[in-house]
Formats: sequence, structure tokens, C-alpha cells
Amino acid sequence: MTRAETKERNRRALLDAAFQVVSRDGYRARLEEIAERANLTTGAIYSLFGSKSGLVVALVTDYLRPHYEEVEQAIPAEMDLLEAVDAFARHYRRSCDAPDALSALSLQITLLDMTLRDPELGSRLAASVRTQESHLIALFTGRSHNGRVVTSHQAQRLVTGLRALFVGLTQGVLLGLAPGADEQYFADAARALASGAALVDHDGDGS
Repeated sequence: MTRAETKERNRRALLDAAFQVVSRDGYRARLEEIAERANLTTGAIYSLFGSKSGLVVALVTDYLRPHYEEVEQAIPAEMDLLEAVDAFARHYRRSCDAPDALSALSLQITLLDMTLRDPELGSRLAASVRTQESHLIALFTGRSHNGRVVTSHQAQRLVTGLRALFVGLTQGVLLGLAPGADEQYFADAARALASGAALVDHDGDGS
């Protein structure tokens, strides 16, 4: 293997190990155990990620990137806004049935706890999530809706609302609190959000 290939293999091994340990232990996750699971040393963690916070941020980015790439593939460019939101909602609901859905929820809850304990980590994670969400904003910007074209600012407001909606609904589905929330429910809720106040700017005229 080349040096670059070895570096990428080590990086992948550490991220996979971190997912398991951080999902289970959260703030108490030990770098020593992560390194041991990856058959590496803690020195490799510092060399590749700089710190425990750097490893966690890389873990979140690594987890989110394929999710957003799949969303982009699920929403064709020719769809209008409501069709795109509908497709996004159905894709999100199907993720609740994925084999790793409960592990992903565990990681999500764990990261919330970690950010409350470590504000600096929270800021870095928020920046990482905003970077990934910029892809969704671009995905909805420029689509037609009620005879107009959705602006970047409107798309940003919509993405914020959709993220909050889907996170809440997904937690309800996985915890057994929303047994009737099927694909159609997700789609109807998302369409209602997109049709309402989410697209109205602060001046109230929707422009």
C-alpha cells in the first residue's frame, strides 16, 4: 500500500471505531479504546485528527456526507419545490427502516450531550452541520413554487424547518412514539411546512 492508502485505511478504521465507542459512551469515550479497536495507537488519532474533538467532528462529517449525497440523487432537478420536498420526506422516512437507524439515533443523542458539556466542540459540530446543509439549501434554491422561484434565503429557512421536523419525527418512529408516521405522513407534514410560513421572509411578502 502507498502512504496515502495507508493513511486513508487508518482514518477509516478510526472513524468506524469511534462510531461504536462514541455512540455507546458519549463524552466518556476513551481515545485508548478507539485506537485499540482500530488496531492503532492514540498517536495515530492525534496525527490524523489533531484531538478528540477533531475526531468527533470528522465522525459527524463522515456520517452526514453520504446522507446528503443520497438526498441529492433522490431529488431530480426537474421537480418543483413541493415535489422535491415530498421526495426528500419519503427518502428520510425510509432511513428509519435502515439496519443502522437505532445506532444513528444513539449517536445523535450522544452528540447532543457532548455539545452541552463542551461548547467548543459544539461550535465545531454546528459549523460542520451547516456546511453539509448548504448542499440541501442549494438543492431547493431555484425551484418553482406558486409561480415564483425559491430564493436561497427561503431555501435556508425551509431546510431549517425540515431538519427540525424530520429529526423529531424520526425519533418518534424509532422510539415507538409515532407508529402511524409512515412515508405519506412524512410527506404531508413536509409539504404543509413548505407551503406555509417557512417560505415567507421577514418582510412578510415571500420575496
